[in-house]
Amino acid sequence: MIDRLGVGSAQKTQKNGACRLCGADLYTEFVDLGMSPLCESFVTAEAIDSMEPYFPLRVMVCDACFLVQLKEYVEPAAIFSDYAYFSSYSPSWVAHARRFCEAIARRLDLGRKSSVVEIASNDGYLLQHFQPLGVPALGIEPAANVAAVAISKGIDTRVEFFGTELAKALVAEGRQADLIIGNNVLAQVPDLNDFVAGLRILLKLNGVVSVEFPHLLRLMKDGQFDTIYHEHYSYFSLLAVEQLAARHDLKIIDVEELTTHGGSLRVYLAREDSSYSQAPSVARCLFEERRYGLDRIETYSKFSAQVQRTKRDLLALLIAIRNDGKTVCGYGAPGKGNTLLNYCGISTDFLQFTVDRNPHKLGRFTPGMHIPILPVHALDTARPDYVLILPWNLQAEITEQMQHIADWGGRFIVPIPTPRVLEPKEPLQ
Repeated sequence: MIDRLGVGSAQKTQKNGACRLCGADLYTEFVDLGMSPLCESFVTAEAIDSMEPYFPLRVMVCDACFLVQLKEYVEPAAIFSDYAYFSSYSPSWVAHARRFCEAIARRLDLGRKSSVVEIASNDGYLLQHFQPLGVPALGIEPAANVAAVAISKGIDTRVEFFGTELAKALVAEGRQADLIIGNNVLAQVPDLNDFVAGLRILLKLNGVVSVEFPHLLRLMKDGQFDTIYHEHYSYFSLLAVEQLAARHDLKIIDVEELTTHGGSLRVYLAREDSSYSQAPSVARCLFEERRYGLDRIETYSKFSAQVQRTKRDLLALLIAIRNDGKTVCGYGAPGKGNTLLNYCGISTDFLQFTVDRNPHKLGRFTPGMHIPILPVHALDTARPDYVLILPWNLQAEITEQMQHIADWGGRFIVPIPTPRVLEPKEPLQ
């Protein structure tokens, strides 16, 4: 096929590695976001003039199992051994975790004799809620600096990566699990089959695995390209998870659609030989995915044009604002924000600085674009005309916190799904 510029569709004929789920050759490009630094590699003032490593952010989709994926450009140990993301700095995310713990404890009748394991337990934002319930819990977290915070809360935490080797060791210690939790970790695993095989090993006969991940269907519908970064090796539909589970004698027993991270799925898995049956929600979700076309490769080829349009629209908005002499600052320094800034080329000529509640990021600069990261109160001093919300998935929380920008006539900019200006007290859509 030749496009109107006369460029052949080389990505359809050239092999680009093998699928990490099913092993099929990869031929089809999903989107190419260019070259980008690691999204959590915040730059110190001392290193601001040093060379910064960039890696391709080119995403493929498997024609056989429809898993959307990045190559393993960077090994997990280089990303997660010392990490700048601490979950507890988002009150809404902590509240989300608390509600889940209370609900799942009732659903599975968890008590003092139960065993809960969370993989990628971060700073204990979730497992802390099992403590007042009297449910024994173990966290597995590879980032030592983050795990130290959980340990200081009295949460039993192993500083390791999870896979079959660790699962076997835990079983040998008598720590087979009634519940395994994996929130937003599946995307961060390059060896999916080893990881899921480990879940099967660690799980008791009638135990349950709960995994949450941003839903590929929402990513595509709403153009959420900024959720793509090197830390996320894979992007999941329920169709892909169903195939992944089946390869390791697991079955999907239930699924919930969540609003977190712009639209996520919470998928419940159990062993094939368990007594669990499948809830109707699974068939409904699979039907919606097929209706959208996630079981047809041609659906995926349309995403790139949507991303390019969002980039042009956001830059056009910022250019018009800056040409009008208005000032723009950012709120947040999330991983997704750094994909957005680098792909769109938004530097300090557009964004004077950004602010964040995480003290581990303050005084540093965003990777690639080198935008200064300041405390939240810096917005009150600068009084910008516009505040660009980089963690747009938390816009309700942020606009509630920052409603007072209306006092100086400030307004918000929300970049995804369509760049738009939001009045401080305007109802969220």
